[in-house]
Amino acid sequence: MIDKLLPAPIATAAAVHDAPVSEMYPEEWALVAGAVPRRQQEFGTVRGCARSALAELGIAPAPLLPGPGRAPQWPAGIVGAMTHCTGYRAAAVARSTDAVTIGLDAEPHQPVEDPGVIDLVTLPEERTQLRRLAAAQPEVCWDRLVFSAKESVYKAWYPLTGRWLGFEDALLTFDPTNATFTARLLVPGPVVAGSELTEFSGRWLIGSGLVVTAIALLV
Repeated sequence: MIDKLLPAPIATAAAVHDAPVSEMYPEEWALVAGAVPRRQQEFGTVRGCARSALAELGIAPAPLLPGPGRAPQWPAGIVGAMTHCTGYRAAAVARSTDAVTIGLDAEPHQPVEDPGVIDLVTLPEERTQLRRLAAAQPEVCWDRLVFSAKESVYKAWYPLTGRWLGFEDALLTFDPTNATFTARLLVPGPVVAGSELTEFSGRWLIGSGLVVTAIALLV
């Protein structure tokens, strides 16, 4: 699915089945050796996806370890993002000469079980919008979609700033006619190409029981 959301020259890879944990590098295994098997499998499989995507760019395989803020530490000259949820792992990477940053998130296309979660992650304007969208297209789990989109925004934001971005720090607007969204930053944004970045634009796709959101800020 992710390959349909992100344009060339971004390389993508995804998996719906987990790879053996033995395929992890020792440095990766050390980080999850004490975790439950499910966590070990998703951690290893999504890194396998990332290595497959990197191979498309001619990058040799190597351990992919989390850095500050738990964001992946990519090889020099590479930007990217990873995501995993039940039944899906995916990664997207690009050379920094082609893309400034990438955000990516996948979630099960199911309503959020705790309505209080949506109150925590959305602004009043967003909740008004979600009610309107849900009335028009009830087949879409808009609460899950907004959560996923905000995760993609954060993953695109963090590599540019090294700073936390709260759920309340970006106002999302959805356009259901073309499956896109805009995230207007409510805090000072990073400087990109000499100008302050004030918003991110993204796309979403629903299928195979999943909702996937993605942001690509190209050079």
